[in-house]
Parts: sequence; C-alpha cells; structure tokens
Amino acid sequence: MKTIDISAWSRKKHFELYQGFDYPHFNLTAAVDITHIQPVIKEMKLSVTVTFTYLFARIANELAEFRWRIRGKSVVEHEVVHPSTSILTPGDLFSFCTIPFDYSFDVFSARAAEKIDEVRLHPTLEDEPGLDDLLFMSSIPWISFTQLTHPVHMNPVDSVPRISWGKYFEDAGRIKMPLSVQVHHALMDGLHVGRYFIRVQEYLDHPARIFSEEKL
Repeated sequence: MKTIDISAWSRKKHFELYQGFDYPHFNLTAAVDITHIQPVIKEMKLSVTVTFTYLFARIANELAEFRWRIRGKSVVEHEVVHPSTSILTPGDLFSFCTIPFDYSFDVFSARAAEKIDEVRLHPTLEDEPGLDDLLFMSSIPWISFTQLTHPVHMNPVDSVPRISWGKYFEDAGRIKMPLSVQVHHALMDGLHVGRYFIRVQEYLDHPARIFSEEKL
C-alpha cells in the first residue's frame, strides 16, 4: 500500500470538490453481453456467482482507480483489493463473505468455496474494523434491474466500490446481464467506470482469458 501525494495529484481539485458533497457517490448501470461465457460456465460446471465475483474483482485489481481509498484527508492505493460479497443463507438472510483475491482462478475458486461454506454455517454481518482493501459485491439474480443504489457510510466516508449484477435476459438473440458499478466521485469519473465496463466486455467476449493469469 502507498499514500498518494495529493499536492501533486492530477485529481487534487476533483478530490477536494467531491469531498465536500453530502452524497459524493455515483452509479452506472449497463447490460453486458454474456453470450460467450454462459456456455463455458455450464460446460465447466462452474459456480456462476464465483466466476463473476472473480472476474469483476480481477478487473478492479487491474485498474488503479478501483484500488484507491479515502482515509480522512488522505488517499491510499492498495496493491490488491478483495471481494466482500453477500451470500444467501438459510432463512432468506444474507451474510458477508470476504474472499482473498488471487489472479489464479483455480486458487480463487477453491478459497471461495471454502469461505462460502464457512459463512453459511456461521453467518456474519461484521467486517474487520478499519479494512478498506475491499470491493463490496452482490448478485441479485431475481431481477434484471436497470439501476441500483447502495447504502453508504458518510461519516467517516466510505470509498469502497460497490459492484452488483442481476438476472440474465435475452435481447435480439444475445444473452445479457445488468451490471452496476457504484464509486466515490472524488476518486474517479465516468471515464474510469467506462473503462471498467469495456474491460469487462473484453473478458466476457474471450472467456479463455478469464482462466489465464495474463492481464489485458
């Protein structure tokens, strides 16, 4: 982890501007095309939740802006950020589940299976205090939503990105899925979230890349 020198940072004025907003988060939601990856998931008998959790966390780790976090009047950049996803447990209640990220899909999926089994037996809504090297993630497979807003703490400020995906749907012979990305505007703009979506689609169009540790 390193601390960004805000005095020399190109986002200094943007950071100062949006730090003063009552609600500085913004959300972009769009449908991504999963036509090529859906049959791969079925053929390889993969967990849909784990596969998309890995993919969306991997792309966040490839983009520096998604690893920046606000700490008071400072900004830090983490080397790695880890998905903290919601898992449905008995009784129709969810539990938080943090999965240590690894660029190896096999390593990540094995960790995910272990962590998911653990939280289903011992549900929790607790995060370790002070941790911000996370990505808050959730799957909402019952709805093909067109917009989504998450609750956030503003005192102290919460700058962890929120990434959610919904129910598949067919559109002109293609299979699509809503993807929502919510971030703190002091750390990034629509340009950066747009780049995230572009990279998501590049991986979805070439599923073999997901199972390779080679970065785009």
